[in-house]
Amino acid sequence: MVDPLGDFLKALWELTGAMAPYILFGLFFAGLLHEWLPKDFIQRHLGRDNIFSVIKSTLFGIPLPVCSCGVIPLAASLKKEGASRGSVLSFLISTPITGIDSILATFGMFGWIFTIYRVVTSIVIAFAAGILSNFLVKDEKEKKPPFFVKRPSATEIVTDTVVKKPESDECSCSSGCERENKKAFSFVEALRYAFITLMGDIAKPLFWGLIVGAAITVAMPQDLGEWLGSNVWVGYLLSIAIAVPMYVCATASLPIAASLVLSGVSLGAAFLFLSAGPATNTVTIGVVKKMLGTRSLVIYLATIVGGSLLFGILLDLTFTSMQIEPRSLVHIEEHGDWLSVLSSVVLWGLIVWFLTPQLLRRKKGGSCCS
Repeated sequence: MVDPLGDFLKALWELTGAMAPYILFGLFFAGLLHEWLPKDFIQRHLGRDNIFSVIKSTLFGIPLPVCSCGVIPLAASLKKEGASRGSVLSFLISTPITGIDSILATFGMFGWIFTIYRVVTSIVIAFAAGILSNFLVKDEKEKKPPFFVKRPSATEIVTDTVVKKPESDECSCSSGCERENKKAFSFVEALRYAFITLMGDIAKPLFWGLIVGAAITVAMPQDLGEWLGSNVWVGYLLSIAIAVPMYVCATASLPIAASLVLSGVSLGAAFLFLSAGPATNTVTIGVVKKMLGTRSLVIYLATIVGGSLLFGILLDLTFTSMQIEPRSLVHIEEHGDWLSVLSSVVLWGLIVWFLTPQLLRRKKGGSCCS
């Protein structure tokens, strides 16, 4: 006898059990990372108009636990501090595709080979976008002042479009700056950032990611999955059409991608969704156009879609030549151990805790911006 609700709840629990321990540990590590980094760490290292700034912005963006919505104010801050377009663009791409929580969750669900491939390709895509933007948008930079950069005073030295102050004036109040930027490590604040601030940011997209992933697992007909597996280009186009406008964070995209693979979609198409989905959405597209200009927006979209498609095809060709079944890479156990069960209970408790106030505000007619 067919039991759609029972099958759905079973698939939802299995997806949660496969991801929950890695998500919670990733959130914890993200909180520690947030407390360890000085307040102005990102601005100090990425506020240069050169290729090394692009490299730094790409590498620094990989472990940062920031979603595609939270990266926008950080990118605006970088631009305000005088960072180049390439640095800002590479930071906008590399940061939301991966974070320490997403990296660990990817390892738990797809294994270490796929995880390394995802991290390395995101570095390549972000670096390519930053370099192309620095080289191809120079004339646009010369025609108008940089975004958010104030008019320089008489004591400032202007080099191209980057506003710099003499080194002696960078911090005249050295003791005060040190007190402001080098705060004491607080374990309580690390936990607060991990399980309140950061979890609050991803609770809603993670909820819908798990729901959609479980629904795909149950609802997709077997013959449709086989058809998509034999018509890989349709899978690629479908992934692009869903990924580019949709808001989904790197962690929440994993259960959807895993369900697609288990349903018969190629691993490359699922990778395309994991790469392009977190890096793009309608909000970020609008911000990039306003902050960096139309040419940078074209580079941004073309690099993400083109790079994700290229690496997705390479992934399919590699696993086809090695005769590896993509479904065997997805690690979802039917019966989880005590750690998976406990982690699943804690994760769903946090999700419900953060979603309940939003539902109450909607019933009262309030706004919800998460």
